[in-house]
Amino acid sequence: MQLGMVGLGRMGANMTRRLMRAGHQLVVSDLSADAVKQLAGEGAGGSSSLEDLVAKLAPPRTVWVMVPSGSATEQTVQKLAQHMQAGDVIIDGGNSYFKDDVRRAAGFKGKGIHYVDVGTSGGVWGIDRGYCMMIGGPNEAVQRLDPIFKTLAPGKGDIPRTPGRERLGGTAEEGYIHCGPSGSGHFVKMVHNGIEYGLMQAYAEGFDIFKNAASKELPQDIRYDLNLPDIAEVWRRGSVVSSWLLDLTAMALTENPTLSDYEGFVQDSGEGRWTIQAAIEEAVPAEVLTAALFVRFRSRQQHTFAEKMLSAMRQKFGGHVEAKEGAGGAATTIKQTA
Repeated sequence: MQLGMVGLGRMGANMTRRLMRAGHQLVVSDLSADAVKQLAGEGAGGSSSLEDLVAKLAPPRTVWVMVPSGSATEQTVQKLAQHMQAGDVIIDGGNSYFKDDVRRAAGFKGKGIHYVDVGTSGGVWGIDRGYCMMIGGPNEAVQRLDPIFKTLAPGKGDIPRTPGRERLGGTAEEGYIHCGPSGSGHFVKMVHNGIEYGLMQAYAEGFDIFKNAASKELPQDIRYDLNLPDIAEVWRRGSVVSSWLLDLTAMALTENPTLSDYEGFVQDSGEGRWTIQAAIEEAVPAEVLTAALFVRFRSRQQHTFAEKMLSAMRQKFGGHVEAKEGAGGAATTIKQTA
């Protein structure tokens, strides 16, 4: 299939490469001319502007937007819509707020443009592992784009089948699902990231306890000088707490057991806040997720080993670079997080 890709950052560029490997035709756009030139050198069609990108696509066109959420996404999709026509599709694959998706979809409906929101998880590893996708939008558009989603998704791989799953069908085993109407994809991804906060916090606190097990404040007979890289590694093998986040934890600790390369300043990408807002609107208690979000706020004031562990995990799965102290606490943009 032919697809336009706007935004050639950590994820957008690698998604473009994964699609081209499978034979899809990509036309790309980015604020950086060098980024466009790089992908053009690898086989993509370059463009000089959003208008030029749309002009180089054959109707019905599909353009995937992978830029920071908020104003960058808003401006990009609105400008694209000015140059698109009925039957075309705009995909927002970033981490937009789901209520913005509902508004945009309604606004574009009168022009006949389909708006599809795709919560995308996979980070810098997705080019090889594939991307888990949670999709919202009209059935017609989502079904038409299935070859794109199937290519980007991880596929069944060697993950054991869930007992009874053979009776259910669908694409979940492939690594992508159509969640429902516009906004539902980003809603599911929002809660996914809220849960991610809680999981990361649990690992971080546990390893902080391990690190301080040798404290001089403890009686001599219960002081333990523990090997943190070994603990993370052994848990990867047969433990009920094994996960990809633990894999990345083990990697970070093997590279630097003291995490001295990290300050412990932990940013929040926005979805954690929105998850808590949704919980409040639904009157659903979410104590763990709320506490994990608040710890990230506190991390910008003091840095414990647990916070360095969180920062290390974020760098490993998403390539996130720590913001320096004083750089601002609230996350106003989201740069393609997992």
